[in-house]
Amino acid sequence: MSSIFTLSIVQSALELGFIYSLVALALFISFTILNIADLSTDGCFTLGCAVGAMVTLAGHPVLALFAAMGAGVCSGFITAFLQTRMGIESILAGIIVNTGLYTINIAVMGFASNVNLFGCDTIFSLAKETIGGSFYKIIVVAIVVAAVALILSWFLGTRLGLSIRATGDNPDMVKASSINPGFMITVGLCVANSLTGLSGALLAQYQKSCDINLGTGMVTIALASLIIGESIIGKGSILKRVCGVVLGSCLYRFLVAVALRLNVPAECLKLVSAIIVAVAIAFPYLKKRAAFSRQKSIAIRKRKEDSYAAAETHRKDI
Repeated sequence: MSSIFTLSIVQSALELGFIYSLVALALFISFTILNIADLSTDGCFTLGCAVGAMVTLAGHPVLALFAAMGAGVCSGFITAFLQTRMGIESILAGIIVNTGLYTINIAVMGFASNVNLFGCDTIFSLAKETIGGSFYKIIVVAIVVAAVALILSWFLGTRLGLSIRATGDNPDMVKASSINPGFMITVGLCVANSLTGLSGALLAQYQKSCDINLGTGMVTIALASLIIGESIIGKGSILKRVCGVVLGSCLYRFLVAVALRLNVPAECLKLVSAIIVAVAIAFPYLKKRAAFSRQKSIAIRKRKEDSYAAAETHRKDI
């Protein structure tokens, strides 16, 4: 058992967990707060990865992160435009954007299916020269995620952020308060997709490569991380819930790392991931069912005890 939980596994799980937590935070905005199923996440993640890789290849690793965020904003704006101005349902709008992004992504990559960054400077190689040691990667991603978490928590507490939260809770009430719900949805999706693009750029520099199929299944994985975090942390302040999402992402990557350590065949990894996702998504429902069954059994036992006590009292009276 000790050979499974090694330092390298924990470190790798934390590094990838922090990187992918940005996608989970994006779904936290779109799915949890705005109550919108944004299915453009897969394509937007690859877009951020592609833009980040190409700008890094040009010799600007730090600028690549902001360029990827800008590309994510554009993706989110188009998705929101289709919903708010064209009257297309959110799920269909996400599918349309995701489909179109495939061609855009491969065009950004120079019509190649993958791009290598070996030999190029990345934020991680720059951090290695500055920080040194073996923990420079986790320090970099932890700083980025901590900054994003704090800024996001602050933003959602501002007047604009509160309006976005209110739009997800009750758009009719927001409209009656002279607030434009379409604008709030647009801002929310732009912010969410900027985080998805940032995550893709970080991953491209982390693994020094970009592949056209890198974002496949990303929305499902991020949703699982989101649900795991919310199941553990529960309700609370925005900062607490944001930290829970990051924790859920790290736990998910840790489970995947353990599966790999247990020599699960590479062909079965997708199946293992699907099982983890299914369990994570079903966990809140199963937890509620278990609590209901426990309360039901307690009520039945108490009713039997009361019936027995009443029968004993009646027998004594006779």
